Amino acid sequence: MMLDGLSPRPGARHRTKRVGRGPGSGHRKTAGRGMKGQGKRSAGRETPFHFEGGQMPLVRRLPKRGFRSLNKTEVQVINIAALAAFGDGATVDISALVGRGLVRARGGPVKLLGEGVSPRNLVVKVPAASEGARRKIEEAGGRMEPCE
Repeated sequence: MMLDGLSPRPGARHRTKRVGRGPGSGHRKTAGRGMKGQGKRSAGRETPFHFEGGQMPLVRRLPKRGFRSLNKTEVQVINIAALAAFGDGATVDISALVGRGLVRARGGPVKLLGEGVSPRNLVVKVPAASEGARRKIEEAGGRMEPCE
């Protein structure tokens, strides 16, 4: 069997409906659009998806609220549980996190949160950390150093 020899099964494909192409087409003159009115016009019938039949649309009924800040910085959050990938006594900084695929290089500032158990003796250099994260790292014998 060759690809160029394939054809659809009989009855699987319908003929194209040729509208407004003379008396023999069965859809002549008004071309299935009826007599006069909006539906007969070229821009008729189709209403926008948000049209609610003349009542006040939902978008206009609800009050305006808030705005989107153009200067918003998205903080990359990482939990202590993810630091288990480093093992005991490791030094964890931004480049190490990027190397392990835990944060993106250009994803914005990184903040360490305290969910999970900290590996022992970690030296962590991140721009920001929660109080709980600092406490857990220091309890496990590690230390937090300022990020350059």
